[in-house]
Amino acid sequence: MAHLTSREWRLASRPVGMPEPSNFELAETDVPTPGEGEVQVRNRWLSVDPYMRGRMMDRESYVPPFEIGKALQGGAVGEVVASSHPNYAPGDKVSSMLGWREAFTSTPEGAMMMKLPPVGIPEQAFLGVAGMPGLTAYAGLHRIGQPKEGETVFVSGAAGAVGSLVCQMAKLRGCKVVGSAGGPDKMAYLAELGVDAAIDYKAAPDAGALIRALKAAAPKGIDIYFDNVGGDHLVAALECARPFARFPICGMISGYNATEPSPGPANIVNVIPKRILIQGFIVTDNQDLMPEFMTDMSKWISEGKISWRETVKDGIESTVDAFLGLFQGENTGKMLVNLTGEG
Repeated sequence: MAHLTSREWRLASRPVGMPEPSNFELAETDVPTPGEGEVQVRNRWLSVDPYMRGRMMDRESYVPPFEIGKALQGGAVGEVVASSHPNYAPGDKVSSMLGWREAFTSTPEGAMMMKLPPVGIPEQAFLGVAGMPGLTAYAGLHRIGQPKEGETVFVSGAAGAVGSLVCQMAKLRGCKVVGSAGGPDKMAYLAELGVDAAIDYKAAPDAGALIRALKAAAPKGIDIYFDNVGGDHLVAALECARPFARFPICGMISGYNATEPSPGPANIVNVIPKRILIQGFIVTDNQDLMPEFMTDMSKWISEGKISWRETVKDGIESTVDAFLGLFQGENTGKMLVNLTGEG
């Protein structure tokens, strides 16, 4: 068996505020030959996601923090190159949570490894539309939002991996959709998705301007707010919410790099008279929905009812740049790193 080495990104220091390239270190390591029950995988695609920023802080959370000097982790799709496990063979395509590296050896359980199902979509889609972002959109919208035909759904981060799918799923449920994103290219993308009204948050520099834009887009108010951003977007949603509105809180990327605690919405009192349900959620708490999600998503994709975009960086060297780009709004759809060498 040929000797295998891998380059991997390690956390060199904990970021304060916006991460910098100096917080990361690219190192080379040997990849062991698989022992009994282990599988050796060469990664082909890596995912970078906003939640990873929280794991770079040394604090208690729903997942342990990344360790200084150790390889970072994240979603990946790869190919088995060697196996001492009866259920995996060379050539199998798999997903795992051992990203930020070119290759690894692990037990399937240790890598949270799964074989990719043969559903006729590109392999990297299992890091996006058919993976964690897709299930996040599905679970948050349906389990917490509980959309009903004719309701109005407001989505922040609407051109991102999760938000773009929420917009399309809400349209499939017969809802009016208002999406917020930044810049003319993303406004055009939201139009392609069939969003009823698009708000360019870059043209609404404060909460007051965002409230005015949302009231113009949804003069009768909103029934569901799917939050990926927090900050002024949450303030605007609280102001425009209809009675008994539901707020699935997926993320608050506007505050992920704050060096001090962000103040809460000044109009949070609206929760009481409007009887608003606000619920944060984590995708891993909703794994029971995976069979239903895959059934619906496969059907929607085959019928041409769901589309998606990817923003792709090439090579392991570009992983940090891809991650930092998430906080600069550089991605439309899912941000991915391509390790295949294929353009």
